[in-house]
Amino acid sequence: MKILIIGSGGREHAIGKKISENKKVDKIYFAKGNGGTASLGENIDINPEDIEKLRDFALKEKIDLTIVGTEVPLTLGIVDIFNKAGLKIFGADKAGAKLEGSKSFAKAFMKKYDIPTASYEVFEDEKEAVSYISTAKFPVVIKADGLAAGKGVIIAENFDVAKQAIKDIMVDKVFGEQGNKVVIEEFLQGKEVSLLCFTDSKTIVPMVSASDYKKAYDNDKGLNTGGMGCISPSPYYLDGSCDFIAKKTLEGIKKEGFDVRGIVYIGLIMTDDGAKVLEYNMRFGDPETEVLLIRLKTDLLDIIQSSLQQKLDEQEIKWYDKSAVTVIMAAQGYPGEPKKGSIIKINEYIDDTFVYHCGTKLENEKYVANGGRVLAISALGEDIKQARQLCYKQIENIDFPNSFYRKDIGELK
Repeated sequence: MKILIIGSGGREHAIGKKISENKKVDKIYFAKGNGGTASLGENIDINPEDIEKLRDFALKEKIDLTIVGTEVPLTLGIVDIFNKAGLKIFGADKAGAKLEGSKSFAKAFMKKYDIPTASYEVFEDEKEAVSYISTAKFPVVIKADGLAAGKGVIIAENFDVAKQAIKDIMVDKVFGEQGNKVVIEEFLQGKEVSLLCFTDSKTIVPMVSASDYKKAYDNDKGLNTGGMGCISPSPYYLDGSCDFIAKKTLEGIKKEGFDVRGIVYIGLIMTDDGAKVLEYNMRFGDPETEVLLIRLKTDLLDIIQSSLQQKLDEQEIKWYDKSAVTVIMAAQGYPGEPKKGSIIKINEYIDDTFVYHCGTKLENEKYVANGGRVLAISALGEDIKQARQLCYKQIENIDFPNSFYRKDIGELK
């Protein structure tokens, strides 16, 4: 089988690594991939957002399956375009991807299907938004409506911060057209849990739980990032409450007629009133993928094929009864302007650890830092404590100048 994986991060490296374990896989292509994926298959120089070029490549190379890692191609309708061309593809159709592509659309979906979430208002006019927050109870959460690479959410502690956030998004257009609307929500107190689910639009199967660390520095200090680490299972997960939300989400997907043969990632917060939904993503999370797939016992390709055939209800999905921890090594300057160009040397690979490449390139047979989040170090252990120790032990075996990482991932207080 020939596989095409779309994206260039640690998530795509982890998907590729898991897929490569299947004997039926002959060749894996990555668009565009990175330094790590180059050793698993072939990186191709096609932008993930260039849907027509990707389709033409898949037809020419007779690709048997395409897996979409990153979100933008889904919102651009890659699944619809590939399906029309007779190509098999794992992901949400354009209509379903709107649950990630538009925060206001997702909130309306939750309201319609009685899915617990924070109360909210949507604004297309800056003055109306500012007028609304003048009487709001702080803190409030302000979100750009569209995709903003995980950076479009601001928790405003007071009126001035909220007003500035609205101006940044709606007037100064820091996220471009993605900020034409803002969603203003009540702030929910609680611990966050990532619940990723496999679905074929008929059945939904939650994976094991995870919790990620969004702030740049130890003790949750600094700016929000795409995620600086992750643990699985999450110690905060509430079984019944979360399963109920997954079922209600599937009910909505069915009634709306979305074709989602892929992933639904439900971002949850555990409140005193049970689990509530913060957001939907319609693809594998990053760094959640790097922590979850090392716990997956069942062959990933088998699950994907069952999903595409809408036979997920017949597919057994098993997980290792172990814990996993992922720690991100980032370039100095991230989440602002990262320092690129550092040469990375991995001196030793420790058993039960995995080094996934997020932002590297291969130059003269050497790995070079080429992004903000550069490496994802994952480890499997009998419990979080053991997995954590292995993770940091592996990091000690990596020479990466001008880098930083959080020292408190998996430190359960």
